[in-house]
Amino acid sequence: MTESATPRGLFVTIEGGDGAGKSTQAALLADWLAASGRTIVRTREPGGTEFGLEVREIVLHSRGQISDRAEALLYAADRAQHIATKVRPALERGEVVIQDRYIDSSVAYQGAGRVLDGGEIRRLSEWATEGLRPDLTILIDLDEAHARERLDRAEKRFDRLEAEKSDFHTRVRASFLAIAADDSERFLVVDGALPPDVISAQIRERLAPLVVSGGR
Repeated sequence: MTESATPRGLFVTIEGGDGAGKSTQAALLADWLAASGRTIVRTREPGGTEFGLEVREIVLHSRGQISDRAEALLYAADRAQHIATKVRPALERGEVVIQDRYIDSSVAYQGAGRVLDGGEIRRLSEWATEGLRPDLTILIDLDEAHARERLDRAEKRFDRLEAEKSDFHTRVRASFLAIAADDSERFLVVDGALPPDVISAQIRERLAPLVVSGGR
């Protein structure tokens, strides 16, 4: 394939609170894009690299206390490694990266949730990633009570963030919505209470022009 025929990489991030349905929509989106002939990389933060898996175990499952600032720095370190070694190379090859969580999650969880300075959190991650921005961010919005019901039905071990109290998750949701409102051209906000196929259709409709144009 000649250089001029190589599709341009496309970076799509999926955000939302725990239990919102991000994994389901990432899988549906990957299947749709793969059917069009694009090469797909599905990944997540933290945990998208071997280094990230170690960070994920620390920040989500460590039994010891982790200070709020240390937590934020660990997420940024994971993000720096992940973008440099996995995401950027995939985009340079013309692939589509579908990523579960990115900088907006840190601003919401460590900024609003932990009551740190969201601006500082964002600047830290932008430095770590050399300013890489998604072509589209999908925010799956779901109220905390509904999300908690889903997590309870899943009968899984809650991680450190999932186990936080209701007011923490309320702050996180409000932060996500505020971020999306301030950067509406980058965001698609969908109602996480809708049936998965309806949400998927909304995502495909918004993403289709980017797929045709090549994104980046």
